[in-house]
Amino acid sequence: MPSTKTLREGSAAKRAAILAAARDLFLNDGFDRTSVDAVSARAGVSKRTVYDYFGDKNTLLQSVVTGISDALVATVQRTVDATLARVTDPEQLEGAFVDFSLRIVSDMLGSAEYVTLLKLLGGEGNLNEAPFRDAPEEAVAAQLAVLAQAGLIVAPDPRLAADHLIALTFAVVLNRHGSTVIPIADERVRYLVTEGVRAFLRAYAVHRI
Repeated sequence: MPSTKTLREGSAAKRAAILAAARDLFLNDGFDRTSVDAVSARAGVSKRTVYDYFGDKNTLLQSVVTGISDALVATVQRTVDATLARVTDPEQLEGAFVDFSLRIVSDMLGSAEYVTLLKLLGGEGNLNEAPFRDAPEEAVAAQLAVLAQAGLIVAPDPRLAADHLIALTFAVVLNRHGSTVIPIADERVRYLVTEGVRAFLRAYAVHRI
């Protein structure tokens, strides 16, 4: 059960050191086998400091997972901004969606952070809050709403459109190739993504006569 004690923010450097130490130990030794003593020793702080900053080991795990999740969400937003946010013409849609999806495969799903997150989620700790909290889907949905407003796609329900885009592109890559090694250079990945984007555009592109 999470601690209800009042926690203090404390030193940013010490907080970062504790989180980094906990992340390494949870990954290498497992949640149950990692003690607060080990975390404090690895971080170079007192055991009392760990408790003052995080309350208990489960809250520490939650903080580690939340930090990784936030970093991955930031990657999604940067990718949206670098690809989909630059579309101004319907002819750019396919290339932009393919570029977006391939970057997500390589920069997020193929990242060490994503692999770490999967390993931590498969551990023994109790997480009280789901990672991501739909933030990646919401970031994509927000940009699809912008594209719809500009008349580039038809998406009365942008969030549903985002779910469809994800399901047709990098979710297919995950299903085919697994979640730990994403062979982005493999032409089969580009094929899956491109065909998924084309299916998405058949449903959501503005069809002009």
